[in-house]
Amino acid sequence: MKKLPIIYLETKVHRKEKQLLLKFDYHNQLVVLIKSVKDTYWSKSLKAWYLNYSEENLNSILSLFKDLTEIDTSKIDKKVLFKRNLTNSQKKLLNNFYVYLKGKRYRKSTIETYTFFIADFVNFHSHITLKNLTNRNVEEFIETVFLERNYSVSSQRQFISALKIFIVFYPSTKINNLSLVRPKKSRKLPNVLSQEEVIKIVQVTKNLKHRAIIVLLYSSGLRVGEITNLVLSNIDIPRKQIKVEKGKGRKDRFVVLANTFLPLLQNYLTTYAPKFFFIEGQKGNKYSESSIRKFLHKSVQDAGITKKVTPHTLRHSYATHLLENGVGIRHIQELLGHSKPETTMIYTHIAKKDLLDIQSPLDTILLHLNKNNKREEKFLLSGSDNL
Repeated sequence: MKKLPIIYLETKVHRKEKQLLLKFDYHNQLVVLIKSVKDTYWSKSLKAWYLNYSEENLNSILSLFKDLTEIDTSKIDKKVLFKRNLTNSQKKLLNNFYVYLKGKRYRKSTIETYTFFIADFVNFHSHITLKNLTNRNVEEFIETVFLERNYSVSSQRQFISALKIFIVFYPSTKINNLSLVRPKKSRKLPNVLSQEEVIKIVQVTKNLKHRAIIVLLYSSGLRVGEITNLVLSNIDIPRKQIKVEKGKGRKDRFVVLANTFLPLLQNYLTTYAPKFFFIEGQKGNKYSESSIRKFLHKSVQDAGITKKVTPHTLRHSYATHLLENGVGIRHIQELLGHSKPETTMIYTHIAKKDLLDIQSPLDTILLHLNKNNKREEKFLLSGSDNL
């Protein structure tokens, strides 16, 4: 029997809602099965079948096809692939915790992440009453679930942060807050483009809207979410400033509008005539972050750059180039909207301003030898010397 094509699952916002996408090489048997699923549609623009995204729908699709063909879930958040068996009282407690976090004014993404981790923790220890949970139970959860799901150090840190808040919300457990220690962060240096590489990316980007987005991301150091939320009224051309509202940490800040960007900006505004947002999708809706990542990836490929480049890479490059041009850390911190100077200090490990003045001892040795006129001391490092 001929093997059926692999089904690739992913999520995407389509028609203003989060959808579950199914992509595969055409096969009549798979098409018939998908059509049997309620409220499933074909999208010509997405080139995929889709249905409204929910854990219930995801589980239905997994159950329907699991014995027929391979299902690739690599683009689905691992968090939703693990089923829980919570009691009604546990669900009520978690709902109350969710509301508690909302009352503390945490960001929606943080609330969802914290609630998810606590729900998994409660589910994992469902055989133990909440009041009897100890720090050892916390360790068991990490040793089992986090290793099994291959979660990162940052995810573990988020879980500990969530747990510290949960035991304030529900203080009846035997978990000692002071004994909850977050693992140290991995200090990975971000990828940074050279100034020449930035220009090359801009040059190969022929689409006017795409070029304007890339240039603004780099020239003002914006986060991708900040540029998709940017409204026209916050672009102050006379003052050459952009007001970023409700950035990370719900903070407003001002960033610089580059002089050299103004002609491109005017051309873009005249050509596309956006009404409310700086960049707009169909029918004046907000432009999607995934679209920006997609066309940036293509521009990077067209520019012949092999580094992994995301919209945030442009922000990292902006900060690093500022530092190399002599701008102080304090000013860069303000422009980036960092709460702590320690966050901005990472760019001191990337910037080449001072490191370029340091000479390698190998160069010193060769320079010394080349200054010496004795033939026997002359040689080429390439191995092409004729001694």
